[in-house]
Amino acid sequence: MKMIAGLGNPGKQYEMTRHNAGFFVIDELSKRLDIPLDKAKFNGVYGTGFSGGEKVILVKPLTYMNLSGECIRPLMDYYDVGDEDLAVVYDDLDLPTGKVRLRMKGSAGGHNGIKSTILHLGTQEFNRVRIGISRPPAGMKVPDYVLGRFAKEEEPLIKEAVSISADACEAWLRKPFLQVMNEYN
Repeated sequence: MKMIAGLGNPGKQYEMTRHNAGFFVIDELSKRLDIPLDKAKFNGVYGTGFSGGEKVILVKPLTYMNLSGECIRPLMDYYDVGDEDLAVVYDDLDLPTGKVRLRMKGSAGGHNGIKSTILHLGTQEFNRVRIGISRPPAGMKVPDYVLGRFAKEEEPLIKEAVSISADACEAWLRKPFLQVMNEYN
């Protein structure tokens, strides 16, 4: 059984913001894999299904970004998902807009959703799919930037990044994450 958690913020006002890149990927996977997000538990919405014989849980924590681990850990415990069977999808300021990078471990890099996940898992060793959103322009505060919407010229880059991220997640359902990482990085 594998769990893919996409990080973001719930609510209409956050729907199309940079910080919701993880939610975009979960929505895409939900469509592709025909796994509706029809369950609610542990401050999250999620769905369960199968892909290629592998049981899959898609989850969007509704705890707001900074408390994402409060949803992920209890759901992992409930379904007995090991740390190696978790992939977290999220936005990353340190990558150019639209760039996708996979990692198997690492620090939070200043990302509060990942800080919370590390805190609740008790480890930095879990799979990650990072979607680049670039740094804010000079003079703009990070919270204002990540909670802002993509510029018109960024939209095709993000759409492509969401598609690539979903492709990578689907590949992980059939192959080891290290192999997928080598293919997609």
